[in-house]
Amino acid sequence: MYSKDQASQLKQAFWTAFGQYMGPVLSADSLRINWINYKTGVKHIFFKMQADSKHATIAIELSHPDIELQQLFFEQFESYKSMLHDTLGEEWDWQLHTTDDYGKTISRICAELRPVSIFQKEDWPMLISFFKPRIIALDEFWSMAKPAFEV
Repeated sequence: MYSKDQASQLKQAFWTAFGQYMGPVLSADSLRINWINYKTGVKHIFFKMQADSKHATIAIELSHPDIELQQLFFEQFESYKSMLHDTLGEEWDWQLHTTDDYGKTISRICAELRPVSIFQKEDWPMLISFFKPRIIALDEFWSMAKPAFEV
């Protein structure tokens, strides 16, 4: 078991290492990009990567506070489902109106890797191998689909 401070340091070390590893990789539009804090450029749409002691998740998160608008965004993503899955090379889990860790209603399209721990350095290559191709594929998808989501 790790103290809160040790856990925080290990997480920070992983994300720093991942950021350095991804640094030379350009976006689908040939731009430098902050892969860890990916900016979609559309309010209430986020690409999130998370890892803890049991699993890793990469997700498209829709967090619009108006549930009906959140559902419209979700349905809009559904209309791009085959393009998304073709770009990713796999199918992801689609969750309409679930709750996040803070009890807030969100919708997610996600993939998960289990069992893996961000606190075990020997798992880091697995985490990188999980996150890297998926965030790059999400960026490629977003470079094509983003105009449809801009209001």
